Amino acid sequence: MRTVLQVPMSMDLRTAAAATADDLGFSSLQEAVRILLKKLAKRQLTVGIEEDAVSLSPAAEKRYLKMTKDFESGKNVYSAKNVDDLMRQLHAS
Repeated sequence: MRTVLQVPMSMDLRTAAAATADDLGFSSLQEAVRILLKKLAKRQLTVGIEEDAVSLSPAAEKRYLKMTKDFESGKNVYSAKNVDDLMRQLHAS
């Protein structure tokens, strides 16, 4: 027995999804959706969120490298014994 799943979406989304499915080697957007649903039904679907990598400017990269070296050598690093000590250090800055 077969059934039809109707999913309302914008034409832009459908077009972009179909192009991506084609780029990924699927024969159609419908095939991609069927595979997704099979994985979902078997609880084999994993979802990840990827962020685009941020490129630092040369000046920022130099600054962060210096900060990392300072942290590793214990320079410009403070520790607090308790909350009051932490607050005192923060307000003194």
